[in-house]
Amino acid sequence: MIRIDGLRLELDFTQEDLRRAAAKKLRLPQWALAQVKLAKKSVDARKKEDVHFVCAVDAAVDGDEDKLLRRAGGIRRTEPYQYRLPPGQALDQPPVVVGLGPAGLFAGLVLAQCGMRPLVIERGLPVEDRETAVKAFWQDRRLDPECNVQFGEGGAGAFSDGKLTTGTGDGRIRKVLEELAAAGAPEAILTDAKPHIGTDRLPGVVENIRRQILRLGGQVRFSTKLTGFRCEAGQLTGLWVEAADRAELIETRHAILAVGHSARDVFTLLAEAGLPLEAKAFSVGVRIEHPAALINRAQYGAFAGHPQLGAAEYKLHRRLPNGRGVYTFCMCPGGTVTGAASEPGGVVTNGMSSWARDGENSNSALLVGVGPEDFGGSGPLAGVAFQRRIEAAAFQLGGGGYSAPAQRVADFLAGVPSQGFGGVAPTCQPGVVPTDVSLCLPGFVTQSLREALPQLGRQLKGFDNGDAVLTAPETRSSSPVRVLRDETLQCPALRGLYPCGEGAGYAGGIVSAAVDGIRCAERIAGGA
Repeated sequence: MIRIDGLRLELDFTQEDLRRAAAKKLRLPQWALAQVKLAKKSVDARKKEDVHFVCAVDAAVDGDEDKLLRRAGGIRRTEPYQYRLPPGQALDQPPVVVGLGPAGLFAGLVLAQCGMRPLVIERGLPVEDRETAVKAFWQDRRLDPECNVQFGEGGAGAFSDGKLTTGTGDGRIRKVLEELAAAGAPEAILTDAKPHIGTDRLPGVVENIRRQILRLGGQVRFSTKLTGFRCEAGQLTGLWVEAADRAELIETRHAILAVGHSARDVFTLLAEAGLPLEAKAFSVGVRIEHPAALINRAQYGAFAGHPQLGAAEYKLHRRLPNGRGVYTFCMCPGGTVTGAASEPGGVVTNGMSSWARDGENSNSALLVGVGPEDFGGSGPLAGVAFQRRIEAAAFQLGGGGYSAPAQRVADFLAGVPSQGFGGVAPTCQPGVVPTDVSLCLPGFVTQSLREALPQLGRQLKGFDNGDAVLTAPETRSSSPVRVLRDETLQCPALRGLYPCGEGAGYAGGIVSAAVDGIRCAERIAGGA
């Protein structure tokens, strides 16, 4: 099998077009290609008058592959991906996975596939019940601190866009994508350069992976919250949990800690237990909303609205003279802004979109990098306190009922409060209050955003449109804490505990968190 890269194809290409382009690249007749399969597809929109796809295909050919490789560029050998499970060591007690977000879900899946019958515990509810709890917050402002946009089966990613992009080059990414597709995700995630599942489809995929863990002999317990550790001579021997208002000890010598970036009570628990933590850099800012049609025109020109393109994406970044980085993150084409609080008395925003990405607006986080020197305190939990101060200020600014502060870009740049909104209707649930969002943000964040917005508008036409809406605050871009681990992926002060995923500071998104979960599972299954 050979991989052919860099094939240019029109937006309405067919399988026959794909075969024809592959044959031309190889300088072979089409009949010499026994098989042609799309491997990767991306949009080239650098020239707005010539938007097209660039594809890679895998082909089986009748002929001398070595000769083909010598005479044509952009061609290489490839083999079908095959993930090899570790052997699966015999344990006296089942390994435990704490948290059922992407890291915990894939850690549990791989342990189950290795025949190790893991126990997975999750503080929140199954994803099908979690949707009810989240809608109760969005519609009636009833916040459940144990089950919300941050907590529950599927993790925070279950109520986002289901984006599967990552900057890591780990081969396990393919394992993640194939398992997601097998569980019901669209097959396009295996070939799209920027794959996504969509908030509407992701819950069913998560549920199917959980059912596979159960079929393979694993256990999953919901509404079960980690409250402490038992250890002997630096070795984990058990986990204290709370379930149905009753304390319980789960005996185990192997636990993967995959609690997500908002498990602040667990971070406190770790600090009180004397385990090594450190404050880490993350980012804060706002959500910015534009009409999807504006973004589509800016990215695709006359090709905007083409059914094969869908809603347009963007990724912007500026380095300011003050040294701060300002960038967009978690862009949701054709999506909505959502309330994402996990604690009473705080406002948090996030974004989400469905598989179709057919909403009227597009949004993304617009963030400023922050580090421990900005937190106004010391210790490993200083970043958590920094987040809470912003979220509490936003709660008060929004009227105290979980409405989010929001402002037109023109008013924000002019430094005046918004009295209402113009051509862009805010989509945030459970609601917004027009105001001055700078009143809940640190001054350096406000100043950096004001400086960067016109510059980003020159990168993407209309990005600084005066009617675009800023909704505050975006504070949960990544974990404010890193739970230290060694080369075996274990906590050096508590052997058998594997800090994992985004919450522990080792991932940034669904795919990288899932990959880290697999890595930790491999360590346990392989006998580390």
